[in-house]
Amino acid sequence: MPSITLTHITKRWKNYFGVDDLSLDIPDNAFVTLLGPSGCGKTTILRMIAGLETPTEGQIKIGDRVVFDSDKGINVPANKRKVGFLFQNYALWPNMTVYQNISFGLKNIKEELPRIDVKAKVSSDLMHALKSGKKVKDQIEDCRDKNGKLDTEKAYVKLIDTFNLSIMSAKELFNLKIHEAADPQQAADAARAGYEKTLAEINAGYAAKGQTLDEHFHVTQNGTAIMEVRKLTDEEIDSRVRQVSRVVKIGMFMDRYPAELSGGQQQRVAIARTLAPEPQVLFMDEPLSNLDAKLRLEMRYELQRLHLETGSTFVYVTHDQMEAMTLATKICLINNGVLQQYDAPLEVYNRPTNLFAADFVGNPSINFVEATGEQSADGSVALEIFHGIHARFIPNEALELPTWFTQRDADAAAKKQAEIDRLKQKHAVEKSNKDEVFKYHIEKVIEEDSSILEDPVLTNRDLVLGIRPEAIDIEPEGALQTTIFGAMPTGMESTLKLCVQDDYLLTGVIFGNNAYRIGEQAGIDIHGSHILLFDRQSGKCIADGRLEIEK
Repeated sequence: MPSITLTHITKRWKNYFGVDDLSLDIPDNAFVTLLGPSGCGKTTILRMIAGLETPTEGQIKIGDRVVFDSDKGINVPANKRKVGFLFQNYALWPNMTVYQNISFGLKNIKEELPRIDVKAKVSSDLMHALKSGKKVKDQIEDCRDKNGKLDTEKAYVKLIDTFNLSIMSAKELFNLKIHEAADPQQAADAARAGYEKTLAEINAGYAAKGQTLDEHFHVTQNGTAIMEVRKLTDEEIDSRVRQVSRVVKIGMFMDRYPAELSGGQQQRVAIARTLAPEPQVLFMDEPLSNLDAKLRLEMRYELQRLHLETGSTFVYVTHDQMEAMTLATKICLINNGVLQQYDAPLEVYNRPTNLFAADFVGNPSINFVEATGEQSADGSVALEIFHGIHARFIPNEALELPTWFTQRDADAAAKKQAEIDRLKQKHAVEKSNKDEVFKYHIEKVIEEDSSILEDPVLTNRDLVLGIRPEAIDIEPEGALQTTIFGAMPTGMESTLKLCVQDDYLLTGVIFGNNAYRIGEQAGIDIHGSHILLFDRQSGKCIADGRLEIEK
């Protein structure tokens, strides 16, 4: 399966930028989730790659093929990009059976394909099945009901799944009546000899023309498959339908209609229909949002397994950060059309690039604590938090704050100049949805109306700490004294709201089957080496490290 490369992709409507100068490299066989709040540009990105939306500028490559280039005027239509698209609405035809829904798109394919010998393929498939007459008989006899009546349709499905056959081949195998023979192996061997003779005659015929059949029964000459513009044969269509139905485990529902299926089963049918044309890439736009919580969890496991079994490149849109964390090999985090971070899930969680990334990923949400301070001679940062509590931040790696602030200012100046230069270009448009530093939320007992507060004048002393809930531990002799403001036990853990200094609230996840009472006093310590230090002016992450609170 191919990689996908986006280079300086922009999509705008007048002066509103849905996607702003996005460059992205999605590796072969990756499972990438496009994550972000509603309206951030996730679906627009997906639709542009698939060819359902035309970018304003930039370049898109799928594998080695350029499918869009604004400078060269290239725009390959969606039906020529060989991608599969799974929508939030399954869009199954209600008047068609599961089989008909999956095969519908295959019947419309007419393109340059290798010439195939169906008779040779069927002969080979049946030769493989007939190696064990006893196995054939056992599979068929297993389809009798309690009265001994044979369920023919069930027997066909059994033979299809056991020997990887098409329905046509399964019916032919059944009609050989191996299960009725006194010696099923002898009957199987006799039938097998007939198919061997047929296949030998077919191969001899091609050899006389200087041609051969490859392992897929494509006709080849001089080692190269002979290509022709044609439709898929009934055998090819059925083989693909049966193959994908086995992958998503819906082989027993082929004759049912969508209304007769559960939500999860309908989802599997939609996935099978998308996989059947063998797309280069599979796009999914919030496909699990219509399912209940339990079924969503089950389908996440199924999507993981499907990704592994198909070896396909998956691009998945969601606003559910739990889905992104559990499914993705990499998360592409978007806000206001701008790429915020593109990393492995745990990297995004443990080392977010900015305040937005830290806030959006994680459940319960990260705690933000405003701090003022400066770096000490030993490299640690002396801080004051919660209006009077002193603490020390020890970075995991060597840090020079003055140097970091100098680079921050240089980057900001370069970005501003680049925007000035861009606006001087012909047809350039000023962005109406301006990018702003993320406004983080400080949780308090009594919430203030932020709309009436003036923006503070910030200096390099103004910082923000990010503390994940699991970094907070209840300790009788803890450095920070708190009052339990709220408690939600779930069995193996409890989520607590802890009041600090009679004003600020921290969220902590305490593992263990313990009971906590509201109003109870509790000492806490902040442990771990993934405490985050942010610059309040730019919102960027400065470093991760440990936090020591002075008692």
